Amino acid sequence: MGAQMRVYRQRIRSVQATKKITRAMELIAASRVVKAQQRVRESSPYARAITRAVSAVATYSDVDHPLTKEHENVRRAAVLIVTSDRGLAGAYSSSVIKESERLIGELRDEGKEVVPYLVGRKAVGFYKFRRREFAAEWSGFTDQPTFDIAREIGERIVADFTREFDEGGVDEFHVVFTRFVNMVTQEPEVIRMLPLEVVEGEEPPSEDEVLPLYEFEPSAEDVLDALLPKYVAARLYNCLLQAAASELASRQKAMKSATDNAEELIKKYTRLANQARQAEITQEISEIVGGASALADAS
Repeated sequence: MGAQMRVYRQRIRSVQATKKITRAMELIAASRVVKAQQRVRESSPYARAITRAVSAVATYSDVDHPLTKEHENVRRAAVLIVTSDRGLAGAYSSSVIKESERLIGELRDEGKEVVPYLVGRKAVGFYKFRRREFAAEWSGFTDQPTFDIAREIGERIVADFTREFDEGGVDEFHVVFTRFVNMVTQEPEVIRMLPLEVVEGEEPPSEDEVLPLYEFEPSAEDVLDALLPKYVAARLYNCLLQAAASELASRQKAMKSATDNAEELIKKYTRLANQARQAEITQEISEIVGGASALADAS
């Protein structure tokens, strides 16, 4: 009985130590997800402003820009997969990878060669473990992305998209990330980044509204050359911020679940330890009574 008691007490101490860690991680994720949500909101005004600028140039000029031109024969498609650097976030990364596998399967069924670009150590580990090839990787920032990182990824995307097919260029670019809906819901999502489709634009003008006349200086093509890479970086930055908020929210939920499970285990082991202790006391009393009876009989 004494050995059984020691086992239960050791397990209780072990679970209590784990509970302290999961509780701390839950609180850290809860505090950081608020900041992550704020960063998503703060990035919106710039995204809206550059969207309006790109929409104006695309609408009021007839420039055939490489980033907006649809390729007649799409032979190679790139997929940017945004996962996390660390685990303990529930099904966050696995859900994104699962969605990317579905997309890659669809693209290959359409006869397209797929080139993966990876964000986060989870995606990199997934591909390396399966000995799959990929074009580029970025990691070490997934829960706190910066605009510099988004710009770096955007520059690589634009460079590969504008490169000739025979030189390794791609014909279209997709992004798989997790959209932050709220603290309860985070959904894997796919968007086509290039050829560029202007999104989140303003509502079309009514029939009575007079459209403004735009003049582009030095030229509409030069304006697009300057704006489109910034627009790509802005959209990527928003994707990374959404993913970061989703990662932290998923980690908070996962750690709260782990903490709750630890509390249940502690209650279970405490109850078993008490039962073992009661059985041990009962046996000790029985032995004492039995010894006293034996002494009485002997006398």
